[in-house]
Amino acid sequence: MNRINPDAEQMTPFIVMEVLERASELEKQGINIIHMEVGEPDFDMPECIAEAASASQQKGQTHYTHSLGSLELREAICRFYKKEYNVTVTPDRIVVTSGSSPAILMALMTLCQAGDEVMMTNPGYPCYRNFALACRAVPVEVEVNAENGFQYDIDKVKEAITPQTRTLFINSPMNPSGTLVDDAVFEELAKLDFPIISDEIYHGLVYNGKARSILEFTDNAFVINGFSKRFAMTGLRLGYLIAPPQYMRTLQILQQNLFICAPSTAQAAGIAALEQADADVEQMKAIYNERRIYMIQRLREMGFEIKTEPQGAFYVLADARKFTSDSYKFAFDVLEQAHVGITPGVDFGTKGEGFVRFSYANSLENIKEGLDRLERYLTSPSPFQTRKIKTP
Repeated sequence: MNRINPDAEQMTPFIVMEVLERASELEKQGINIIHMEVGEPDFDMPECIAEAASASQQKGQTHYTHSLGSLELREAICRFYKKEYNVTVTPDRIVVTSGSSPAILMALMTLCQAGDEVMMTNPGYPCYRNFALACRAVPVEVEVNAENGFQYDIDKVKEAITPQTRTLFINSPMNPSGTLVDDAVFEELAKLDFPIISDEIYHGLVYNGKARSILEFTDNAFVINGFSKRFAMTGLRLGYLIAPPQYMRTLQILQQNLFICAPSTAQAAGIAALEQADADVEQMKAIYNERRIYMIQRLREMGFEIKTEPQGAFYVLADARKFTSDSYKFAFDVLEQAHVGITPGVDFGTKGEGFVRFSYANSLENIKEGLDRLERYLTSPSPFQTRKIKTP
């Protein structure tokens, strides 16, 4: 009998990718699309990183590394966490991975068995839920809202804890809102009896405030981080996981069997990123911030409400309920009619409905053109807008 695993059928589409794929179809028809849906840096990787990757290849360093990653890279990560957060990490607590996604999967596989519960925010990064389902765990969503800066309410977290709770996801700066977790929230989460999974992939891209690592508050944590966002290295697929010592042997066995090791040339590039690319990151960050300020102002002028301004990453999560009660149809109508890609808030959970996410990982010129198109769309009623009256 041919059938699909029902566990796989529970998973939901990653809607931003479906927007991107439809946009690609329109581009093949010769239609110019302004992309503000994609969470990917529009910069090339810094030259020092590209040179390190090329030099590694030229030297023939294209073979398997240690399953946990090259010692040189793991030592560089240790130095980075000491410099950045003043926390001490040892190389034997690090697994270098092919991007951050395998790190998330292996952390959950290590902590969870069928029926265990994994706590996460709603709205929040949608793949967390699907990673939990892939491990046959149960996603438990805790509502967060713009009025409270998308912070966990510790009382709600405690109410959601059961004997089956194994871990909780925290993401700061947050996707989709770009907000930072308050120190007080970190302190309360650090007191919980189970390990925290802290996704720190957007660290380094912070414009107001300071990103804190969970390791500044507790060692009972799994840190997810990588090189894609901060260093514009998405295609090199390089991430890492920092974990408590007692979990490392299990993580190593998972890595050996599922992924072997991360790409060797990417690991060489990662060392250069951590040791040589600070100035490049600061330059990219300054450009992102200019775009962030412009986008927030324009969106507010158009009637979008932004109660909590993004402090990091490269997203603005805007309240679009003045225009629609169906963010999915709204996003695809904007794509078809205005030729602008945006992400519907419902992609990030039921509590994201009525919001849309804009990415400023595009040139200021393109952002201006995209927002001009969006403004014309909003002020020239389309059949979609005629059907969708303003919601309370």
